[in-house]
Amino acid sequence: MRDLRGGAAPAALRYPAGDLLVVSGLPGSGKSTLIRRSVAALDSRDAVVWCVDSQDARDRLERRTPSWLPYGVYRPLVRITHYAGLRRALRSDASAVVHDCGQRGWVRRWLVREARRRGSSVHLLVLAVDPAAALAGQAARGRTVSAYAFGRHRRAMARLVADTAAGRLPDGCVSAALLDRAAARTLEGIVFDG
Repeated sequence: MRDLRGGAAPAALRYPAGDLLVVSGLPGSGKSTLIRRSVAALDSRDAVVWCVDSQDARDRLERRTPSWLPYGVYRPLVRITHYAGLRRALRSDASAVVHDCGQRGWVRRWLVREARRRGSSVHLLVLAVDPAAALAGQAARGRTVSAYAFGRHRRAMARLVADTAAGRLPDGCVSAALLDRAAARTLEGIVFDG
């Protein structure tokens, strides 16, 4: 476990080609921004690195949906689209980065099962961001989650951060890194080159 909070992150976090990286954090903590900014497009095999982010599914569907339709109505379709994309990534042998709010342990268990099936490993990167900063991040992007949902995310992430800091990784994860906002800003790359 690498605790990179309170200091500068290395120039890059490196993982073996073909492995899976789960990026967890509160809604608004900067997971999507970190993934878009840092993940190399290709791994060392010159294969495309899949980035599976539920926000991408939401954005695609939002562009096709009338503006008057509340998100709650088409949220189930966003989730189905996201998990279908995740399934496609996992069925390949590609390196993949998966956006995760830390609330759904079954998703990490699914990733571990698929990694074992394909002979690869799962790594965890946790954005340990203060809840107030995550709420500010939500406000800045113009998308907030309900207080009830945020409370559930907050409890799940508090457990995940505490367990990870103590070296107790989720079952099947072979490595973990904890980053705060400052460390995430200094990280220049996430590469799959092993």
